[in-house]
Order: sequence, then structure tokens, then C-alpha cells
Amino acid sequence: MVFLTRTLRVFNQPAFKKMYFGMQGYNKFGLYRDDLYDYTDPVHLEALRRLPPDVYDQHCFRVVRASQLEFTKQFLPQEEWPSYEEDQTKGRFLQPYIEEVQKEKLEKEEWVSFLSKD
Repeated sequence: MVFLTRTLRVFNQPAFKKMYFGMQGYNKFGLYRDDLYDYTDPVHLEALRRLPPDVYDQHCFRVVRASQLEFTKQFLPQEEWPSYEEDQTKGRFLQPYIEEVQKEKLEKEEWVSFLSKD
């Protein structure tokens, strides 16, 4: 139990999070964290649909560019990689929309269950 507690403390350290960010490698393709979602999930699809047009265009550009880089087995120049700090601020562009869609879905389920009790 002590080992688990110490391990969890290490995982929550900013230095470890930054190191793990570099190990994941999606920044080498110019992607942010929210660009990696599986868009077969209806919640993510609806959140993506609600994005402002300019943010959606930026997302599409990053995904297409990353696909092309992966196909040619190349990475972006290191100057163009998003940093850990940039990923923490700009890379969570989809989160507010996902939370909004999940709240609406939960509210809808509560209404359905409330109405079905009658």
C-alpha cells in the first residue's frame, strides 16, 4: 500500500506529467490532446459539432497535417511542436463542449426516467 501511495504521488508531480507528455509523442505531429479523441462516440461528435468554425478549422488542419506526416513517416520540426504548457492551455479546446453535452445527456435521461415513473 505504501508503494502505491508513493507511486501515485510521483504521477501527480508536474515534472512527471511533463516527461510523460513528451513520451506520448503526439506533439511531434503538431497535435493537441483533444485532437486524439475517438470521434465514433456520440458525445464527442456532438461536442465537435458545437465548436466555433475557426476552432474547428484549426482542429481539422492539425489532424490532416498529422495524417500526412504519419503517412510520410516524418515529424514536424521541433520549433513547431506544441509545448507542454501550450497543450495545457490550448489543447483542451473540446472539454467545455464535452461537459455540456454530458450534462444535457444526463438531464435528458433523468427526465425520461421521471416521466416513465408515472
